[in-house]
Amino acid sequence: MINSLVAYKGKPARIASVTTHKFDLEFADGATLKVREKDFRFIHPEFVKVNEACAHADISVLEEFQEEVLTLQEITEWLFDEYTAQSAWCTCLLVEEGLYFYWQKDSVFVRPSTQVQGILDKRMAEKLAAESLQHCIDNLNNNTFDEQDIPYLQEVAKVALNQSKHAKILDHVGVENNEEAAYKFLLKIKYFTDSFNPYPARFGIPEDEEIVTSLPEIERVDLTHMTCYAIDNEGSNDADDAISVDGDKLWIHIADVSVIVDSGSELDEYARERGSNLYLPEQIIHMLPTSITKALALGEDETSPALSIGLNMSEGIISNIEVVHSRIKVSNTTYEAVDQELEINPDFIQIQTFVSQHKAFREKSGSISLNLPNVDVRYIDEKVQIEPQKTSPSRDFVAEIMITAGRTISQYAQENDIVMPYALQDEGDFPQEVLDKKENLSTAESFKAIKFFKRSATSIKPLPHYGLGLDSYLRITSPLRRYYDLLAHQQLSNFIAGKPTLDKTRVKEIIGINNNALASVGRVTRFSNDHYKCLFLKQNPSWTGEGVVVDIRGDKALFMIPEVGLMDQIKFKEDQIPKPDDRIMLKVARVDMMERSANFKPV
Repeated sequence: MINSLVAYKGKPARIASVTTHKFDLEFADGATLKVREKDFRFIHPEFVKVNEACAHADISVLEEFQEEVLTLQEITEWLFDEYTAQSAWCTCLLVEEGLYFYWQKDSVFVRPSTQVQGILDKRMAEKLAAESLQHCIDNLNNNTFDEQDIPYLQEVAKVALNQSKHAKILDHVGVENNEEAAYKFLLKIKYFTDSFNPYPARFGIPEDEEIVTSLPEIERVDLTHMTCYAIDNEGSNDADDAISVDGDKLWIHIADVSVIVDSGSELDEYARERGSNLYLPEQIIHMLPTSITKALALGEDETSPALSIGLNMSEGIISNIEVVHSRIKVSNTTYEAVDQELEINPDFIQIQTFVSQHKAFREKSGSISLNLPNVDVRYIDEKVQIEPQKTSPSRDFVAEIMITAGRTISQYAQENDIVMPYALQDEGDFPQEVLDKKENLSTAESFKAIKFFKRSATSIKPLPHYGLGLDSYLRITSPLRRYYDLLAHQQLSNFIAGKPTLDKTRVKEIIGINNNALASVGRVTRFSNDHYKCLFLKQNPSWTGEGVVVDIRGDKALFMIPEVGLMDQIKFKEDQIPKPDDRIMLKVARVDMMERSANFKPV
């Protein structure tokens, strides 16, 4: 064995000496090592200095030996016609390479041709993948990409949208595997455009699904003798509430969603998962399949099914409440049209007496609202449009009727022991000077008064809603758009039909589930609006507009910028600090799409 050629961890070595249990190996660089016999592989009894410049081996000669086990010497003699130290070493290298052979202890297994082809295919795929990966890395390092790179970038997009925790390409270009870093990177290379809204996907908002539904036939009260007014924005075709009067009775009619969406049904779970409609600048993601809206929107057919609420009112006290499944005849109109008719249409004049009574009742009970300016943001034809939210007598008129409906059903539910998801708000800690002038607060005063409001909540207990000035209140008028309204409708429908209603434990459980869904809806709404507000400023870099000072913090003034619905803090020299409610023209200084923020400076 002494002076034999052996292989130790892929390197050629000479057996220099042998002891009882150890072999001294000597390597080409003169290094030596004591090893056990099992640690090396015998190659040839004669040691020579070998190299990897091997002659071409004709593998085809071994076709007849497929799936056979041969010795290293036998393989060598077939491949190279002779068994020398150099040829044996070349055979060893071929076996180690693993394409045509592999070791079985000290012998060699000859792979079948199908297995060889499989290995070749796999190696080619790995080679192409490595080349593709390097191609992508080179492109991304130059802030560009092409069609070949898309699969890698789709993995990055999943990280950016919080759908995956890792994209291997980010490791190769030095970008952290988190959603903010991935999103920023995709913006940088323009895989994502500034107009792309990542937030619905990032917060796991389910997309709309097309589900075919049908309206079951149930017994309905015929109320078609009344003219029922569905008042909405110009162009709207999904009205879900209407109002009418019949003698001394006010009626509020609502799309009868619960007859299609039964409590505990698959559609009910569908709606509960979403919590509410999500109104985004670029799209609406619906709480319910749009087929339900088409089936139930008021005024779409000659008559419409509805859940109708009738009531009498005297000095703000509600009585003689009726709740019925009805059939009504709807006149669709707009806020703008109603503004022209409020003082001449006999129905509107009579409804206005209910509105005035109810509003006076709430004001006497201490209602308070802060009407700070707000905006509507739309993304249409690749342009962002920002408009002030509209106010008008007709909008106030409709809003008060809807509040009346919520108070009425709250009262009805308590009288009939129906468990409901009540909306409540604790009493705020408003200073007396704010309460004394609550109808005439300036912008800065209203902004400062916000901190005195308590957060609203939802509970099975009919507790006061101090902001509205009501002993109890629940949302009832938008069951197509809000799950709490739908839940209230389901409870009402089951009660009217004499069916069991959900108990306190189940309603409380549903409130917890729905609150989680609404939290995501709220965040996505805020983030999306701010995203497109920033895009508006990028699309209009020379924009200027009025900022209103709402607070002073040392040498900084906090501005509300009503025209774009943003806030910013600007530093001033000590002798130039403005006062609250001062109005100063501002222009854009910086826009950060990642942070959804913008900075301004005086013109």
